[in-house]
Amino acid sequence: MKKTLLICFLLLPLPMLSSVWADDSPRPDAPSAKQKKPDPDHGAKLWHVLNPRNLRLQSTAALVVDRYGNELYSKNADRAQPIASITKLMTAMVILDSPLPMRQELVITDEDRDLLRMTGSRLKPGATLTREQLIKLALMSSENRAASALARTFPAGRKRFIYLMNKKALSLGMRDTKFTDPTGLDVGNSSTPRDLYKLVQAAMRYPFIRKATTSRSAQVYPYLKKGHLRFGNTNRLLSSESWEISLSKTGYINEAGRCLVMQAQVSGQDLTIILLNSFGKLTPYGDSNRIRKWVENGVKNSSST
Repeated sequence: MKKTLLICFLLLPLPMLSSVWADDSPRPDAPSAKQKKPDPDHGAKLWHVLNPRNLRLQSTAALVVDRYGNELYSKNADRAQPIASITKLMTAMVILDSPLPMRQELVITDEDRDLLRMTGSRLKPGATLTREQLIKLALMSSENRAASALARTFPAGRKRFIYLMNKKALSLGMRDTKFTDPTGLDVGNSSTPRDLYKLVQAAMRYPFIRKATTSRSAQVYPYLKKGHLRFGNTNRLLSSESWEISLSKTGYINEAGRCLVMQAQVSGQDLTIILLNSFGKLTPYGDSNRIRKWVENGVKNSSST
């Protein structure tokens, strides 16, 4: 009887085989089946001393949330607007959710050029990098041609890829979000700060994304018999000793303004910071520092009372 049961078990179909990775590259964490729900009351005593009126941000929309889901600050948090290259977080997750081999080499082609805004790139047609390298450059350096190539080479093509981006957004509860391209160059990519909070929380579950978005720089060799190219991170706060950042992504097009999303630790507290439509290149960083000092002062005052 035991032998019969064993044979039957071995003959059962294995639905998870389609999700097995083709190599041993870094992959996202598996969802925990017994995740604890955030306690909405936890941290309330800590944040009650914070006065939102004392925090004056230049970003058009903003949201600051602690690890338990408590909102410390919100400004136009439900207003949908363009999100530019914040889009690339979803692009990376769709690729990492697929069974595609990370070390497969992909070639940049003319199809990956930006004909919408005519932005440039050091990845010329013919540049060859692995899928893993392209994801890293798309996240860390916001490389548009890297993101385009990832979608173009996806099974069933770019249209299917964008469909999966929107499908995953819905699965995360991002009801006010829409994706129209994998780079963020299209103004149709839009979301709200509250939806982007959900996006950041989901992205935090991927070790690869956390590492890529907080790497200061990377060098690659996309051309045969040529030297390396060095790419830097678009978030200058990573070079500041005042910040401890676990995940970050910047974005910019004219219609979206300067955008920045981060998961960072401030005064020992894990915070998600969403800043959209900031005017001026340095404004998101200025707003981030204002948030940090506001929280630090609040924690200090709370501990002294």
